[in-house]
Amino acid sequence: MKAKFLYISIFLLTFFSSSVFSQKEKVKGYRIEGDEIVFTFDKRDYEKVTDERSQRRMDFDDFDIRNVVVSGEFNFWSRDAWKMNKVNENIYELRKKVADFKDNFEWQFKFVINNNFWAEPSDKMANITPATEKGKPLHTYNLRFIQAYPDENGNANFSLKGYPNAKKVILAGTFNKWDERLFEMTKTEDGWRLILQLKPEVHQYKFIVDGHWITDPSNPNKIQNEYGGYNSIKEVRTEVEFYLYDYLDANKIILAGDFNDWSEKDCQMVRTKKGWTQTLRLTGGKYHYKYIVDGQWILDPHNTVKEYDGKGHINSVKMVR
Repeated sequence: MKAKFLYISIFLLTFFSSSVFSQKEKVKGYRIEGDEIVFTFDKRDYEKVTDERSQRRMDFDDFDIRNVVVSGEFNFWSRDAWKMNKVNENIYELRKKVADFKDNFEWQFKFVINNNFWAEPSDKMANITPATEKGKPLHTYNLRFIQAYPDENGNANFSLKGYPNAKKVILAGTFNKWDERLFEMTKTEDGWRLILQLKPEVHQYKFIVDGHWITDPSNPNKIQNEYGGYNSIKEVRTEVEFYLYDYLDANKIILAGDFNDWSEKDCQMVRTKKGWTQTLRLTGGKYHYKYIVDGQWILDPHNTVKEYDGKGHINSVKMVR
């Protein structure tokens, strides 16, 4: 929604309490499945819409839905580019690759009904942010898509032992731009806890206990920061399969790359009916690798992505996101 449209959103630095994510609150409007973002519009979550032309707010049931579009900062608030697919009477979905969202930590968005009506999210949703125009509040909300979010089934478990008298503990890190309010931890019998779904990367983090920043006392893995202190480190990994087809007559095949310091012994591949396989747990990033077939180093013949390594060698390349 640009300036000439209704409700331009510039992210407010001051959050309302409803903008704080805790383990108990449900994020609506999207979910992340593997390497895809699934935008999900459920009309039962909305009661009001705003007519872009007249700026008149109406009850949601006053008109028929012909189409639903995802409109946000990531597509310049287009009202027709990202059309959703109807799943059933109430739900519309649109799938996009996570890799397409790589520049920002978060994006604001709304759902557009019939290309002209902006669905107004309820203030009961966890992932909402106040909309503003030229710094002034518009008394409405937008949804927020954030790549890191609380999830009981997430891949990154953060826990802080003790501090039974603390009133509030916040988790902050590189995954949320060190936000001091966004991820509130849940109190447990022996401390505080929060599980996030994070991208497979090396993340830095700290706990904020009643306003006081501390490193994770149970995590010895730390790195010095620009302020002369230290941040705790959590490596989030994902399973990555390497597969070499054919070569069924080979006696032994080794997977070697910069992920194992090009070891000629560590990663022996397993023979299958169609070739050889090996699965590693890696953090996100770009990896160079080759196969060693009975002592002979080869590129991956089924991977067209190759790079020079700066030492005169050409290696196959695997991207992990």
